[in-house]
Amino acid sequence: MVLIKLQIGKKGLTPGFIETLKSNFKNTENIRVSLLPSSTRDRKEAKQLAEKILAELGENYTCNIIGYTLVLRKWRKARSK
Repeated sequence: MVLIKLQIGKKGLTPGFIETLKSNFKNTENIRVSLLPSSTRDRKEAKQLAEKILAELGENYTCNIIGYTLVLRKWRKARSK
């Protein structure tokens, strides 16, 4: 199993980052995204970032927030909330 680790820094969530996520999900089903201190240290903002990422990716993805790390998972079928 390949575990891909990405980071969100001071530039925040960019279209290039979303494209990187989409291309990495072609090869794996789990990606870990670390939120660096320069991006945010607020739990509400971390949750908003996770919601924006899920909105961009689609219905086949879920996210767990552990501290300041987002664990994204791709499913075969669309997941209900």
